[in-house]
Amino acid sequence: MSKSADTKSNTFTMTNNATGESFDFPVLSGTCGPDVVDIRKFYAETGHFTFDPSFTATGSCKSKLTFIDGDKGILMHRGYTIEELAEKSNFLEVAHLLLEGELPNKKQYEEFDHNITYHTMVHEQINYFFRGFRRDAHPMAIMCGITGALSAFYHDSLDIWDERQREISAHRLIAKIPTLAAMTMKYTLGQPFMYPRNDLSYAENFLYMCFGLPAEPYKVNPILADAMDKILILHADHEQNASTSTVRLAGSSQANPFACISSGIASLWGPSHGGANQAVLEMLDQIGDKKNIPEFIARAKDKDDPFRLMGFGHRVYKNTDPRAGVLKKACDEVLEDLGVQDPRLELAMELERIALEDPYFVDRKLFPNVDFYSGIILKAMGFPVEMFTVLFAVARTVGWVSQWKEMIEEPTLKIGRPRQLYIGEDHRKYVPMNKRK
Repeated sequence: MSKSADTKSNTFTMTNNATGESFDFPVLSGTCGPDVVDIRKFYAETGHFTFDPSFTATGSCKSKLTFIDGDKGILMHRGYTIEELAEKSNFLEVAHLLLEGELPNKKQYEEFDHNITYHTMVHEQINYFFRGFRRDAHPMAIMCGITGALSAFYHDSLDIWDERQREISAHRLIAKIPTLAAMTMKYTLGQPFMYPRNDLSYAENFLYMCFGLPAEPYKVNPILADAMDKILILHADHEQNASTSTVRLAGSSQANPFACISSGIASLWGPSHGGANQAVLEMLDQIGDKKNIPEFIARAKDKDDPFRLMGFGHRVYKNTDPRAGVLKKACDEVLEDLGVQDPRLELAMELERIALEDPYFVDRKLFPNVDFYSGIILKAMGFPVEMFTVLFAVARTVGWVSQWKEMIEEPTLKIGRPRQLYIGEDHRKYVPMNKRK
């Protein structure tokens, strides 16, 4: 088929070269970004399916939440750039923005902050649920199970068609995921759980639950709390990525919100998605010493060598990752404040310096991305590498919940059902076992 865009009539014409038949499809325009061809009636009118593995050229939904322009390095939430939000806002403000559509005024913020703060406790029996996991279980395995299990504890907010119950579930998830994440870290370390404190901010409380101990008071470092708040903001939502699409697909079946978020956590677990910052630290272990950097730089340039510099460049951002600049500043502040003497962190800083000056990386815009800096910050703070993806899930929960809520409130909601290009055997007759060769 050949195709052409008709901007005057706002239709997209496709012609079947074999039959000469032409078909017109509506062109839909968004606020920003490329127009899309509405092919919902494509099969009914043409008898064909479209073929788009990984859905990289397919708009799966309408959304008002997040816009990305990868060529220009733009990330916006509800029209606000990520740089401005990270500099002037805090995570709970951004959470309100994503969930409710607007930045809150003072009264709205205080109410939202109260609702989240007073949902941070989890049912006491959840403490016993952890005992079913081995101590050496991966934290993401625990998070998948424990998040899905929330639906067994909070029966009063599972009616997805009730607006108030949707709101309660949203607040519970945003509030309780950090608590569960901290409990997961404590469990794997063999340390006692720390109950949340209502006098601390969202980021401060999370650090307290992760690093506090009953034996002595824990004082939150404001530089670390600010860096954590920025990490949460920068990872809050990222359009229709793999985990968000998973949440939406699960939600389209009318599954309860806790199950949907659990499915998002499972999708995030993959090293090509939420595990990228963990991969940065593993790469640094592979390099081992600053004297080995030239060898690995050369390998990264060799197209026949499978080695890649993790944390450099981005699939979506073809220029620069707008989140990286914000986190680089936070990274520098954290390392300076902590004065950490860690060969792996020193190796990372040297690798950053070389890559930023090397024409090969500069010309190809393979700059350090958000995963590079977040991995360094989290390592410096003292988080186990296995917890990195869990922290990603803590931040992304607000995006998942907002996307789920937006989808449920869409009047044309239908269960997701992708199609396929079948390349298996055609119809075959059954042969009894005694006659098979």
